[in-house]
Amino acid sequence: MSKKILSNQEVKGMNDWLPEEFFIRKYIFSKWREVCLSYGFVEYLTPILENAEIYKAKSGEDVGLKELMIFKDRGDRELAIRPEMTPSVSRMVSKIYSSSPKPIRFFSIANFVRNEKPQRGRNREFWQLNCDIFGDNSILSDLEILTLSLDIVLSFNPPKDSFVLKINNRKLINDVFSILGVKKDKEVELIRLMDKYRKLSKDDFKSLVLKCDIKEDSFNDLLKFLNSKDVSSLLSDFPELKNSEGLKELSDVFDRLEKIGFGEYIQFSPDVIRGFDYYDGLVFEIFDKHPDNSRAIFGGGRYNGLSEIFGSSSFPAVGIAPGDETFKLFLESWNLLPNKNIYNNYCYLPLLSESLSEKVFLLAKKLRKDGFKVEQGLSVTKIGKALEYANKKMIGSIIVFGEDELSQGIYKIKDMKSGDEKIIKLNLNSHE
Repeated sequence: MSKKILSNQEVKGMNDWLPEEFFIRKYIFSKWREVCLSYGFVEYLTPILENAEIYKAKSGEDVGLKELMIFKDRGDRELAIRPEMTPSVSRMVSKIYSSSPKPIRFFSIANFVRNEKPQRGRNREFWQLNCDIFGDNSILSDLEILTLSLDIVLSFNPPKDSFVLKINNRKLINDVFSILGVKKDKEVELIRLMDKYRKLSKDDFKSLVLKCDIKEDSFNDLLKFLNSKDVSSLLSDFPELKNSEGLKELSDVFDRLEKIGFGEYIQFSPDVIRGFDYYDGLVFEIFDKHPDNSRAIFGGGRYNGLSEIFGSSSFPAVGIAPGDETFKLFLESWNLLPNKNIYNNYCYLPLLSESLSEKVFLLAKKLRKDGFKVEQGLSVTKIGKALEYANKKMIGSIIVFGEDELSQGIYKIKDMKSGDEKIIKLNLNSHE
């Protein structure tokens, strides 16, 4: 009977990260973490499995239904691999909210799975930063999340005019719906269509919107809203919005961002909707302006009512969720990724003689204690082969320690790029 050969390929839509790729992801994650910590946020993590119903309740038609990876456990409970973090962290915070000092500033960097068609910038498995403020309903927490988002992007030193922060408000959208006479039972459906506005042809968009019991005149007004260029022009087109809380919040946010030096990065964009059902205030997305990668990098918004699904009283929350794939594409577009030479800061210490094996271990131990990253040779090799190996891996330096060096009481560190060589006195005290 022949032996079955298994495929060595990853599951579709998921990727192995070899060391060079992991180096890039770690670089991105470390920058995210650095900025979050600088704002006073603290890190957490939730289980990768949740009860499926928490996503079905509020994650929207796609993420909460079509894209859930669902199975049943031995207790016949319906579980899902988390497709996003917001419901999970809201569940967690609902347990501690009443006893915790406010505001609560939490962040996590975790992996997620969605059963969707893989495409550029979207894998089935992806990693995401989630950064949220709980317990503060003021415009200042919205402002902090927006400035943190900008600082995350700016921490990678992007060129001028390479991205834009597009801002909208769900309260404003609700007020526009009221003006247009949108029926309550059609609001969620229309929100989801508006979220896809830029991806649909005008005819397809119109056909789908009219199915939401929208009249022709109201459809034209909806297009006028979706194509508005600035907050001030809205009042001339929709004078009924003069008392809109959402419009006042937007005006306040834009004014404050201008005053604290972020004015060049911001833009009012009524077509920024965010597809999740739980958003109920500020919504925003950061867009890459590179012509070869014109897309949203990440977004976020306010979601004050989500905690109610866990039997908790409603508490205010606002957050962001940058994903690793779209963020990497942004960095690639503008040539902002670091060199992938992961061994540049490593030293290679070959075993040049069997009689030196114990002394090589002692030297490696001492060098590591002194802060060096040392890859140690595990079989006897000649110096020529050792240099060839170090060159092939692009290791930064090689440590030469053979019988001649031992007799002289020294070892040498050779820089593989410049060829410079340092001679260092040998001290192999095993008790250090």
